[in-house]
Amino acid sequence: MERADPPQSGSERETLTGLLDFLRGTIVNKVAGLSDEQAFGRPVPASELTPAGLVKHLTGVERFWFSIDFAGLDAPEPWTADDPHGNFPIGPADTLAGIVAEYLAECERSRKITAGAELGNRAKASGFDFSLRYALAHMIEETGRHAGHLDLLRESIDGARGE
Repeated sequence: MERADPPQSGSERETLTGLLDFLRGTIVNKVAGLSDEQAFGRPVPASELTPAGLVKHLTGVERFWFSIDFAGLDAPEPWTADDPHGNFPIGPADTLAGIVAEYLAECERSRKITAGAELGNRAKASGFDFSLRYALAHMIEETGRHAGHLDLLRESIDGARGE
C-alpha cells in the first residue's frame, strides 16, 4: 500500500489525519505478503499476539472510537462484554485478506465520519465526553503502538524489517 508522508507544516487537522493515515498504511504494509498461516501464528511464544489479530483489533478500535462513540452510530460492537478491549482472536472463517479488507473499509468509514466534523466536536454516544481532536490523537498513539508490535512480529516470522 502506498503511503503519503504526513505534512510537516500543515494545519492541525492535516497533521493529525496525515499521521493517522500514514500509520494505517504502515499496518497494512506490515502484514502484506504473509500467508494466513504466518499471520495467524504466534511467532513470539510468550505472547498471544498475532499479526492478523492486531489488524482485527485495530478494525474494532476504529469502529469503537469513530463510528460508535464519536458519531453515535448504531454499529455492531467490535467485542463482547467478556473481552471489552479484545477482538484479537482469529475465527475459523477468517483470512488475512478478509481481515485487511475489513480494516481498510473501517478506516474509510472513519475518514468519512471525521471529514465533516470540527476538531472540537464532542462524542455523541451516551457516557462519552471527548473531542474529535482527542480521538484522532488517541488513534495515532494506539495505531503507532500496534505498528511497533507488528515490527517485532514480522521480523520474528521472516526477518522483514522497515517502515
